[in-house]
Amino acid sequence: MKIRYLILLMSLIVASNGLFAQEALYKWDCGGSIGISGYNGEANDGFIFRSPGFSLDLSGRYNFNTRLALNTEIGFMTLSGNTENNENVYPEFRDYHYTSNVYRLDVVGEFNFFPYGIGETYKRLKKWTPFIGLGIGGLMSAVDSKVYGAFQIPFRLGVKMKLKERLNMNVALSVAKVFDDHLDGELADLYSIKSSFFKNTDWYATLTVGLTYEFGERCPTCHRVN
Repeated sequence: MKIRYLILLMSLIVASNGLFAQEALYKWDCGGSIGISGYNGEANDGFIFRSPGFSLDLSGRYNFNTRLALNTEIGFMTLSGNTENNENVYPEFRDYHYTSNVYRLDVVGEFNFFPYGIGETYKRLKKWTPFIGLGIGGLMSAVDSKVYGAFQIPFRLGVKMKLKERLNMNVALSVAKVFDDHLDGELADLYSIKSSFFKNTDWYATLTVGLTYEFGERCPTCHRVN
């Protein structure tokens, strides 16, 4: 699915959000997640988790209501690839491999398909919900003592589950379009096909499990005194 269609989908979801949402009991949550990472580019043109790496994220989320949240994440992951596993043959029949450390910062809007939370039966809150997310971010990739920076658009699909009133567990698959061709360092343009902002650029993905803790309780019966 193209990026512009994802943006349109999220815009429609946000526009209709007010028809279904309720106020969330807690404003904030924070936590972390761990999992595996993978990449698709010159050194891997097949299954994105063919050479899995390690992913670690720390997050802080503001819950607008039971449906909509804004999540800020700081992440670290390792990526690697080896052209020996590729179906394509590169010029001079050469093989290439690489490893990198990637640091990223993302801001992601999230939409819960069900009103998410724990409360009275009449509120019809769900202790679990599928969710999707779309955001913007940036990353730095360190490869062979060189550092490359890039802009990215992450897309996310996952499930959130209430373990307790304030404790949440989530499982998420994130895929990001990187607007650069240097996640794998100097392996860019092995076919001498020049990359641009949109063309011939890299992708990466993470599959993670995380825990978050909610705080900042909203007051449901506050009365303003003049």
